[in-house]
Amino acid sequence: MYKINNKEFECSVAVTLDIFNDKWKLFIIWNLLAQAKRFKDLHEIISEISQKTLTVKLKELEEKNIINREVFAQVPPKVVYSLTPAGERLRPLFKDMFYWGISYVKEHGEITKETKCCETEVSKKIGCEIDKDFLN
Repeated sequence: MYKINNKEFECSVAVTLDIFNDKWKLFIIWNLLAQAKRFKDLHEIISEISQKTLTVKLKELEEKNIINREVFAQVPPKVVYSLTPAGERLRPLFKDMFYWGISYVKEHGEITKETKCCETEVSKKIGCEIDKDFLN
């Protein structure tokens, strides 16, 4: 049995699923992997999300100690979001998701255009080289 903040879980996978229970949290983390970002920057990158939803999801991730919220004492106020050590430990998960996504597309669809830009972005965010042979 696992217990976090008075909530009990039967399995560690249930803990993980409870934290990442929607599509927006993983998008937010994905976009913080390369570097810390301000709210405005995150909202521009993830343009489909409303400001209210982004605010709620950032607060939830902060409460779960996945991201840091740093407020700078200046005018106008500056708030920067970054990953905590727990958030940083998600990098290998995104690497696995990258490779799983490619294999899924190869099996059920097709790669339709140059992937070099994607490879470069993924390499930068997850901090390792992408196996180019796997992409072919």
